[in-house]
Amino acid sequence: MNEKEFERLLLSVQKPGRYSGGEINSVIKDKSKIDVRFAFCFPDTYEIGMSHLGMKILYSQFNAREDIWCERVFAPWLDFEEVMRKNNIPLFALESRDAIRDFDFIGFTLQYEMCYTNVLNMLDLAGVPLKSADRDESYPLVVAGGPCVCNAEPLADFIDIFFLGEGEEVDLEVIDLYKEHKKNGFNKAEFLKAAAKIEGVYVPSLYEIEYLPDGKIKSITTKDNAPKTVRKRIIADMDNCFYPENFVVPFIQIVHDRAVQEVFRGCIRGCRFCQAGFIYRPVREKSYEVVNHQAKCLCESTGYDEISLSSLSTSDYRELEPLLNNMLEWTEQNHISLALPSLRIDNFSEELLEKIAHVRKSGLTFAPEAGTQRLRDVINKNVTEEEILSTCKTAFEGGYTAVKLYFMMGLPTETDEDLKGIAELGQKIVDMYYSMPNKPKGKSVSVSMSVAVFVPKPFTPFQFEPQITKEEMERKQAYLKSCITTRKIDLSMHDSSTSFLEAVFAKGDRRLGAVLESAYKKGCKFDSWTECFDLQKWNEAFSECGIDPDFYSLRKRDYDEINPWDHLDYAVSKEFLIRENKLAHADTTTPNCREKCSACGANCYGKGVCFERR
Repeated sequence: MNEKEFERLLLSVQKPGRYSGGEINSVIKDKSKIDVRFAFCFPDTYEIGMSHLGMKILYSQFNAREDIWCERVFAPWLDFEEVMRKNNIPLFALESRDAIRDFDFIGFTLQYEMCYTNVLNMLDLAGVPLKSADRDESYPLVVAGGPCVCNAEPLADFIDIFFLGEGEEVDLEVIDLYKEHKKNGFNKAEFLKAAAKIEGVYVPSLYEIEYLPDGKIKSITTKDNAPKTVRKRIIADMDNCFYPENFVVPFIQIVHDRAVQEVFRGCIRGCRFCQAGFIYRPVREKSYEVVNHQAKCLCESTGYDEISLSSLSTSDYRELEPLLNNMLEWTEQNHISLALPSLRIDNFSEELLEKIAHVRKSGLTFAPEAGTQRLRDVINKNVTEEEILSTCKTAFEGGYTAVKLYFMMGLPTETDEDLKGIAELGQKIVDMYYSMPNKPKGKSVSVSMSVAVFVPKPFTPFQFEPQITKEEMERKQAYLKSCITTRKIDLSMHDSSTSFLEAVFAKGDRRLGAVLESAYKKGCKFDSWTECFDLQKWNEAFSECGIDPDFYSLRKRDYDEINPWDHLDYAVSKEFLIRENKLAHADTTTPNCREKCSACGANCYGKGVCFERR
């Protein structure tokens, strides 16, 4: 299709900037001078995908090599998909506009279970058979990484290779292996067997699952000398690992429209509901000099006037004070805002507030997660009500008038008393604001409380726990709403239907592949978007495939049951997760990694917080 015709079609859709390409810092290469073409696919809209740090890192790293051209691909929104199908336009990459069917690799990043139907839709739009078994050597290899890969089984029928853990090294090792095999006459089956020998590479077709009559897993066995367990990869040395000096700068506004600088990976805390806190262990920090230099380079190359420090818990970064001192020297001079997300309640100080006073005063966000101390101890949050109130007071004294608090509903052992505690905590914050003699004059307080539905996830101490039923969730939501008696508190609650499906696919096995394909063929896609989600179609798909979704989401699992992810090793042992689950039911907390080692297993890498001098 010529350029004029393409532009004419773009004018018929809502946001043509999603599909036009040509942005500042995007990479164009001469096809005749490269060996491997990699289509990096984000199974959601451009605005969400372009905000994702992992994609920015790998895009730049792949393209830093002369022999690889990595291009970006996003899920087309409904209006442009209709245009594509009507005009027989296959799914294409933004940089070259070439059909990704002709690339060597189609790679997906799996950030959220509710994007799985988009993966199938993108393969179909590309003209690529959905199932790995139906793709011979004439088709690209379909690979995937990201946090959802820690239970890859629901997508096992569709993906050739999963990358476990961090991708900077293992992705390139697989690409180099592919180049070798390509020289010698590419045979897909032989290549997959060879790739499975690389640490961090999971080839699902080399594993067979046998089931018991009650539906539980009887055994997971390997073929062709594939490893019995596949261990995730990590980047041990954060100071010397690849980090981009520039980002692609979008033409349209994206969700996180700013420069992003990573300060460390992992988390010391061990909150028992938090998958990221366990699968990214151990903690590995960058030195503040490296963070400062990289951040400055990014702002200079992109022109962004805001930079955000990225981690799971930014205020746990040991060199935060010298980092902020150094960054404020040039951010203030250049009128660049510095954003500090992921702040902890228990180490938010006046000194830190003073530092971030240079940032625009919108509001501060904290995550108590539960309304009572007992339940906070169950989930190992390790913050007290006194600390929460003290933190809010510090913020108010510093001129802030708005705080946002994140909570969860449906946590293990939760009672109505715990829910009532959420409302009471919000009321205490409001009352405390109005009792302060030095509160900001003439301004009222705003306390926003967002309450998500708890989803039990693999590789957490709560992987054994059931999710509560939809009916119970709706009852709890109505009860919590009735407990709030002031307009100063703004309460928002998540839809329980998508959380139910998220739990099913988070803890599901390979039999869900048939459900996924059936739901996709019924028109399910963009399931994380309220306007697209259709629970009825999903229920029909479960029914047609003879699968009860409650088997995955509402059932408490025995400690000795074989889970669909038990052959994947994320360096956090099942024995540790069982110990933590028992402590949760005893309302007992565990110290964080810098206070005491809890023998989770992440010290197997010989790097990170486990090996710091104490």
